Amino acid sequence: MSDLPRPSTPFNGRIERLLSDSGPSQLRGDDRAKGKPNVLLILLDDVGFGSMSTFGGPIPTPALQSVADRGLRYNQFHTTALCSPTRAATLTGRQHHRVHMGGITEIANSFPGYDSAIPPEAATVAQVLRLSGYSTSCFGKWHLTPSWEQGPAGPFDRWPTGLGFDRFYGIIGAEASQWEPAVYDQTTPLSPHVGRPDYHLTEDLADKAVDWLERQCATVPDRPWFCYFSTPAVHAPHHVPREWIDRFAGQFDAGWDALRSEIYERQLEMGVIPPDTTNTPRPEQIPAWADYPERYRPVASRLMECFAAFLAHTDHHIGRVIEAARALDAQNGSETLIIYLTGDNGASAEGTIHGAWSAPSFQNGVHEDPEWLLEHIDDFGTARCENHFNVGWAWALDSPFQWMKQVASHFGGTRNGLAVEWPSGILEAGGTRTQFHHVVDLAPTIYEATGIEPPERVNGISQMSLDGISMAYTFDHDGASRRSTQYFEILGNRAIYHEGWIASCFHGRVPWIRMQAYEFDGPDEQWELYDVANDFSQSVDLAEVHPERLAMMRDLFHSEAGRNGVYPLRDAGSPRNGDLAVPNMLNGRTTMTYTTAHVRLPESAVVNLKNCSWRITADITTDTVDEGVIVCQGGNMAGWSLWMSEGSPRFTYNCFGHDITTLVAPPVNSGTHQVVVEFAYDGGFGVGGELMLTVDGSPRDRARIERTVPVVYSMSGETFDVGIDTGAPVGPYPHDYRCTATIHGVTLERLDEPDDEIRQRLAEGLWKAGLSTQ
Repeated sequence: MSDLPRPSTPFNGRIERLLSDSGPSQLRGDDRAKGKPNVLLILLDDVGFGSMSTFGGPIPTPALQSVADRGLRYNQFHTTALCSPTRAATLTGRQHHRVHMGGITEIANSFPGYDSAIPPEAATVAQVLRLSGYSTSCFGKWHLTPSWEQGPAGPFDRWPTGLGFDRFYGIIGAEASQWEPAVYDQTTPLSPHVGRPDYHLTEDLADKAVDWLERQCATVPDRPWFCYFSTPAVHAPHHVPREWIDRFAGQFDAGWDALRSEIYERQLEMGVIPPDTTNTPRPEQIPAWADYPERYRPVASRLMECFAAFLAHTDHHIGRVIEAARALDAQNGSETLIIYLTGDNGASAEGTIHGAWSAPSFQNGVHEDPEWLLEHIDDFGTARCENHFNVGWAWALDSPFQWMKQVASHFGGTRNGLAVEWPSGILEAGGTRTQFHHVVDLAPTIYEATGIEPPERVNGISQMSLDGISMAYTFDHDGASRRSTQYFEILGNRAIYHEGWIASCFHGRVPWIRMQAYEFDGPDEQWELYDVANDFSQSVDLAEVHPERLAMMRDLFHSEAGRNGVYPLRDAGSPRNGDLAVPNMLNGRTTMTYTTAHVRLPESAVVNLKNCSWRITADITTDTVDEGVIVCQGGNMAGWSLWMSEGSPRFTYNCFGHDITTLVAPPVNSGTHQVVVEFAYDGGFGVGGELMLTVDGSPRDRARIERTVPVVYSMSGETFDVGIDTGAPVGPYPHDYRCTATIHGVTLERLDEPDDEIRQRLAEGLWKAGLSTQ
């Protein structure tokens, strides 16, 4: 196969003036893929190698176990150590930097390896299968659309429906509230939780996937399908029904050190790891459970119980999708290749030493006071918070490896369990495979299993070569791996695997410390060398024993990095402004007027009101006693909202769900009004300022805010809305709080005048209105 799509089939009949004199040629449907296997590709989020029971973990995962029992379990399979890069490599079969996804889309820069724009020269496996006669679908987390293409005006080329999926239902970004998610159906925003108090996103995704499979098999039974089921679970927030959490009550009270030891012993007993594997020691940056304050241990235990419940719940609902596929196979005489990848990276340590109640807090570099967590322990798992567990649990769940998510230099960041089932292709049910493989190998494996040759051109565009190596040879036997070399790099953490050895360089920044730059080749870096053919867990550094080999490996990394677009290296603290900046939808505009047509706009599509003085002006007409949201941005963990209650204009500023400030004006009469909120910034990063609410030119209320949100209101899909708050409510009002007043327009302005002049103007206005500035 050289080109996709194929040209249309010529008409082979005879055409005359009259039908009676003409000779028809029967028109047939597209049956090129008839008889080929279906493909179900399952991908979880933020799961450590030692989390799931199939790989020795403490959390029962019967769906994963059923795939392993009917097929194979892989214990040397690797991801990139981060969300978007793993997904890009998985779907394209190419190294993540080659397809421009060297990091998550939120931290893109203008260099090719990091701009987050998957090139058309790297068609996805969904595009190839769809153009080869398959039906295709994606349910769950996408996280592959550049930030400047996520708005309602598109373009939609890099949304799922533009990259080969007939059907998409899920979230477009990094994470979601499971209770109040910002869902898209194709490219249309939905709020499926409204009016459904028992709603949960994972359950909804499973329902939609099963419905799609049943429709496919009933309406086009001879057409195979490809379903990419990629759950936002178990990425934080760890939201799960209370009854699932209670199943794990008390199970983790012994702490993370004990848990890791238990996992390690079970892994040895099950044969998941070789018998001579060392359980690597806890990094000094992570406190021992014995040294962790006893007062906060109940908080830590509860956070881990929430995570365990979340993962068990997720596997349960994935099991529904798997069982539906198996039942339909039995009904139609078809078969399905099931690939169950347990994570896109290792367990996440982003929740800080004490854990988190508010995910936006640590996403903005703020670590919460453990006293707050203790006071709000009953919120964990509910919509009242966005909880994340402690660093120590992530380390435990990555047993027996060093480090965790983001740390691409070590297997704690990149080693993820994999199970594969294929009734006619795998005969050794229940076997274990030890070959070294990587997510770039999944697409070539799917191509070989389906008998589809990767095209040279797609839509007229010449295609990049694949980097992946099919794993189909492993279906027959264990033994030597056909993948001899693989580089790793995420946020400066880097490594190179070659023929049983790996050279690793931890860049120095631990995953729970954000926005801090470290020097490349500086004092925080040290290259290590491991013989992983004989040292499964990277436990013995041989750099001083084999300096020549280490030098050769470093040279190999340099070669692979240059060939794959890894350079220039950057880390979490590297600049992304000026010429390094990716496109902005507003092209630098600092003022914009919005109407009720503007709902579910991502932060990147809206005038940025962070770290500056600003003004919000709303022109409205009221009738009776109006209520509802005039305009808002963010959600219950961080954001702001201009709203009305009983005819009273109000403004709420919500800083991480902790500091909530609400200004209140007297009720307004029927008629046209202008409501203005103005903020005079102190200057700096995430600091405070003076806030004033004005109605028809008269100051009505003021407040001092001591800190503000500096980076992001939400990574969980909370958006900018006019006339409604579509997600978790920013302020003290109900869901779907629609504005009953007429909104003529809302203008956001990032003010350029000096902060001291703005403060002076606000002070004068407050003085005239008799409102104290003290």
